[in-house]
Amino acid sequence: MSSEFDIIRRYFTRPTPLAILGIGDDAALIPYTATIDLAISTDTLVVDQHFFADADPYKLGHKALAVNLSDMAAMGAIPRWSTLSLTLPANLVNINNGWLEAFKEGFFTLASKYQVELIGGDTTCGPLNIGIQIIGEVPKHKALRRNGAIAGDDIWISGHLGNAALALAHLQQRITLAPAELAVCLPALDLPNARVELGQRLINLAHSAIDVSDGLLADLGHILECSHVAATLQVEKIACSWVMQKYLSLPLAVDCLLAGGDDYELCFTAPEIKFPEIMQLSQELALPLSRIGKISQGEGLLLLDANGNSITYEKKGYDHFLT
Repeated sequence: MSSEFDIIRRYFTRPTPLAILGIGDDAALIPYTATIDLAISTDTLVVDQHFFADADPYKLGHKALAVNLSDMAAMGAIPRWSTLSLTLPANLVNINNGWLEAFKEGFFTLASKYQVELIGGDTTCGPLNIGIQIIGEVPKHKALRRNGAIAGDDIWISGHLGNAALALAHLQQRITLAPAELAVCLPALDLPNARVELGQRLINLAHSAIDVSDGLLADLGHILECSHVAATLQVEKIACSWVMQKYLSLPLAVDCLLAGGDDYELCFTAPEIKFPEIMQLSQELALPLSRIGKISQGEGLLLLDANGNSITYEKKGYDHFLT
């Protein structure tokens, strides 16, 4: 079966001479003014594919916008406007108007935080489906992209990885977390924090960036492929919560850390000389920024354990058609 990326490449990737950047990154880029480019992205959340049918509507409204804000963060863009296409089952409209009220509150609370205006969209009837397009502004020719990694760059990750995937594994009864452990992991799944300010601060610091939505290895792999470089990753340096640390002896937890997805952290590469500035940025934002590897010439990704031994790991990350 074809992957989602195979489908995009085969059927929908075409030249875009009027755009600065078309398909293949966290957002497209189009010219806007003499000093500003527009970054545009879209994401769709589908019931039983991306969320459970009984998901809390407030949290769902938050997450639907947050995953789009994360794309803006990966480009270093300031989010400005959004559109919302909402497909609703009739029972949510005719019987349970409280669902829409809660969804609205989750969406607009986060939109207000980042001063994002909802400027249009579409509403239809059918299985629950949430599609959001987001538009942001980025300084002319300064957007972060996936294709800028250079041999010698350090590889960085923001925040902690794996909590969202571990929480999902608990909900799917693949692992049992104690209440205190679930309290740490579940917010990462239900109420992710898009690293919008970090993305903007990485302009002129980072050479490349991507948001970690499909899993670290998959998304770092996009940087390597687009930049035509290789990388070495030191797995023990990937920052994670005490809950993840507790379960890392289990293959399932390793999968969550490396390939689980739904993290919405930023993975970026930067010259080694920028290390002090990035650590200072980490302090200013009160956000862990961890140096986890190195970009090199060639192709492929080498994983190393704490003793410097190579790790064989087959999984890459989430794919809608292969997962």
